Amino acid sequence: MPRPTAAQLAYGSCTVIFSTLAMLLLSQTSSGAGIAVISVAALALGLLVAMTVPLPGKRPAAVEQPAPQEPLRASVPASAPAPEPVRERAAS
Repeated sequence: MPRPTAAQLAYGSCTVIFSTLAMLLLSQTSSGAGIAVISVAALALGLLVAMTVPLPGKRPAAVEQPAPQEPLRASVPASAPAPEPVRERAAS
């Protein structure tokens, strides 16, 4: 079994700490059994997060990108005269 990376340890530890605090604050439990259940749930969640962090050597399968298309252009015959610029009269 490969050793966990620093990212896996960091994500897993942060998940355990923050999820334990959040669940204890939200449940407002004071019994020993409630605290034990919350602690076990937080450890399981931290382990799940740590194991789903991608490893540096493995890359997910590349998603095939569609080929870029050329922008649409209006077809103007080469012999057509160039349009004259529009000139407006100045207000007097």
